Parts: sequence; structure tokens; C-alpha cells
Amino acid sequence: MLSLILASTGIGAGIAAGSAVIGAGVGIGLIGSAAGEGLARQPEAASDIRGNALLLSALIEGVAFFGVVVGLLMALNTSSGQ
Repeated sequence: MLSLILASTGIGAGIAAGSAVIGAGVGIGLIGSAAGEGLARQPEAASDIRGNALLLSALIEGVAFFGVVVGLLMALNTSSGQ
């Protein structure tokens, strides 16, 4: 029974880390799409749009790294058998 619990926790850790990375990829893709559309509509605001897109991408990457770390902590906790 304990091995089933440890295995399911490991699977949960993989799903947590994977969904964090997938969510970040989708978020950054949407930011890039919106920034490209904004640049096409208003080329004179290129520096503002580029700066905002870069800041938002960095924030999303931070959230993704946090999700991966939580997933890794879950995986390491299962390997110790606690």
C-alpha cells in the first residue's frame, strides 16, 4: 500500500511540474502574439510594448520555475519514503 502512495505522489509531482511548464509556454506564446499584434497596429509604441512583454514574460517564467521546484520537492520527498 505504501508503494502505491509513493508512486502516485511521484506521478503527481511529474504532473505538477509538467503543467507549470505547459502553462508558462502558453502564457508566453499569448504574450508574444499580443505584442506582435500591438506592434503591427501601433509601431510608434514599439519600445513600450516590447518592455511590457519582456516584463510579463519574466514574471511568467518565475511562476513556472516555482511550479517546477514544487514538483521537484514533491518528487524528492517521495524518494526518501516519508
